[in-house]
Amino acid sequence: MGREFLEIFTEWAESYDWFVQGNDPQYQEVFRDYDEILNDIVQKSGNWVLEFGVGTGNLTQKLVDAGKTVFAIEPSAQMRELAQLKLEDKIQIHDGDLLKFPPPVFRVDTIVGSYVFHHLTDSEKTEAIEKYGFMLDRGGKAIFADTMFLSAEIRDKLIGQAKDSGHFDLAEDLEREYYPLMTTLKNIFEAAGFQVRFSQFNEFVWIVEGEKIE
Repeated sequence: MGREFLEIFTEWAESYDWFVQGNDPQYQEVFRDYDEILNDIVQKSGNWVLEFGVGTGNLTQKLVDAGKTVFAIEPSAQMRELAQLKLEDKIQIHDGDLLKFPPPVFRVDTIVGSYVFHHLTDSEKTEAIEKYGFMLDRGGKAIFADTMFLSAEIRDKLIGQAKDSGHFDLAEDLEREYYPLMTTLKNIFEAAGFQVRFSQFNEFVWIVEGEKIE
């Protein structure tokens, strides 16, 4: 459920903000329009937000600055420490992951995450979205920005292009983790009673916005 990647988070924590600013050539396209992606999540969100995979707190900061009340979840102790420094005493960062987490202290109307949902297998994604569906009232939203693919052919093409460009870390990442097909995500959300919309921001990253309708 993502905790198998904690060692990677530990190694990445200190340099994460450097990466998302587009400084690593291998990941420039993945993080292109990073601020726009986060701002779009904030714009789509309600006022009572549960955020998963806080990382160093970049999305959290934007949500708080927009006046949202945020219950923040992050499994990496190193990431939590960095996020807490960035956010000062505005909110508390809680230990947890996409499936096992302390219950929010308020009724959430939006569940969000950025660059985190791919840490779940497809079966775990199904379990997570079902859980979130029970947490949300009608009109509530689950919003995730992440790498996802229109088809397996597009995924394989992008992996091949990464290898041809010598971007072997990116290629390994795309092959190792659980980046979903959009048809799979659409089916998972709809089965849990959500209406689904997708918005593309760069060659890799889309936002999936599920609104609870049942």
